[in-house]
Amino acid sequence: MKIKTDEITTVIKQEIAQYQADLEVSEVGKVLEVGDGIARVSGLGNAMAGELLAFDSEDGEPIMGQVFNLEEDTVGAVLFGDYLKIKEGMGVRATGDLLSVPVGEAMLGRVVDPLGRPLDGRGPIETNETRKVDIIAPGIAERQPVKKALQTGVKAIDSMIPIGRGQRELIIGDRKTGKTAVAIDTIINQRYTHETDTPVYCIYVAVGQKESTVAGVVETLRKNNAMDYTIVVSASAADPAPLQYVAPYAGCAMGEHFMWNGKHVLCVYDDLSKQAVAYRQLSLLLRRPPGREAYPGDVFYLHSRLLERATKLRDDLGGGSLTALPVIETQEGDVSAYIPTNVISITDGQIYLEPELFFAGVRPAINVGISVSRVGGNAQIKAMKQIAGTLRLDLAAFRELEAFAQLGTELDKATQRQLDRGARMVELLKQPQYVPMDVIDQVISIFAGTKGYLDDVDLKRVAEFEKGLLDHFRTTAKAVREELVTKQALDDELTDKIATAIADFKKAFTAGS
Repeated sequence: MKIKTDEITTVIKQEIAQYQADLEVSEVGKVLEVGDGIARVSGLGNAMAGELLAFDSEDGEPIMGQVFNLEEDTVGAVLFGDYLKIKEGMGVRATGDLLSVPVGEAMLGRVVDPLGRPLDGRGPIETNETRKVDIIAPGIAERQPVKKALQTGVKAIDSMIPIGRGQRELIIGDRKTGKTAVAIDTIINQRYTHETDTPVYCIYVAVGQKESTVAGVVETLRKNNAMDYTIVVSASAADPAPLQYVAPYAGCAMGEHFMWNGKHVLCVYDDLSKQAVAYRQLSLLLRRPPGREAYPGDVFYLHSRLLERATKLRDDLGGGSLTALPVIETQEGDVSAYIPTNVISITDGQIYLEPELFFAGVRPAINVGISVSRVGGNAQIKAMKQIAGTLRLDLAAFRELEAFAQLGTELDKATQRQLDRGARMVELLKQPQYVPMDVIDQVISIFAGTKGYLDDVDLKRVAEFEKGLLDHFRTTAKAVREELVTKQALDDELTDKIATAIADFKKAFTAGS
């Protein structure tokens, strides 16, 4: 009988394949070099980009890493742990998985690292659910237009640069101009949505900040009862670059769990400049070619694939939303640098905080000239749209007039009136830190300013007038305020009632002074 060699070969291959499947053989490689948060590994010929790797370490606990570079003979990996515990020649196992983080309601109120491990000393987090850290964003067909407001509680933003649920609004400015304060105010303001509306869960991602700064933010949130609905993800300046790189994606994945369950989420990434620096460090260590300002060519993709995940889902998919507030730090106000222009082009608008305004005492120091929301009035209640429609243009015109008036020229009465009104509106839009304001109170306050009720009030007493006015609407004129809460829009009758109530208060205020 003639022996058929090809048949024998086929049978042997099938037997070997079956034997491997039974044993669940995993691919094992060897560390060639390690340092600065990256490792070069040989022997993982079948490893895939983004695959999770388990590195042997000196203390026996495996350290997780992720495939970053696929080269001819080796694999470049980033390490999510203490790389000093890994030595050359140690084993590396391919897991066949992608990086995932724990998600769920058990995470609320906790401070975690980018891998979901607790940092607050309050014991383990009891959750069995996980989500992939890096996913493809929902497509256009899965989304719907942004229509509902995400109230920040900051008068200047809600009136002139409104943010909608599902939007991406950039907060940009030099260091120490109040960028984090705006984001924290917005988180604190979501407390009201938990009491009166569909709740908004918040994720605050701190990248490359001092641990003391993050602790201060957590303490502020705790004092204002905002930690109950917030998860803080921290990758501090002391953490390895890979953890700083992956932190925003981890925070986004934790938020997406709520979004896909029909809930609303706010994600603050503070800040993405430091994530880009961490990514540049990894890329240069892994010998990727540097481009402009030494950033790798795919640094735009780094941020776009994160921010594209912010969306408002279709109603048949639950109607959940994820709103992103990325923060970018500029150097000397240079918004035309590489990373700022990248993120500006990805987002749906920006809030620019100006150092000159900040140091002049205008806080929040929002420059209304180059701040913009590309969703606009769609993300405002009708009453706010009716009152604040021309506010941005009026303030921009006031800034120009103010510069002109400083030349010392004689001004006609109309110009002087415009200057007086503008100065009072600037004063009215000032707001203390961590004191967000209800949107109905904002409408009443801005109504008084734009209709001229403050024109003859002393500039130093504007804040006092506003406080007294809002108290008046919560006591004597409570019925008018409740009608505004119900209607959320102004008709002729309600406008007259509000105007009468403001006039009555002004008489008492003027008489009392």
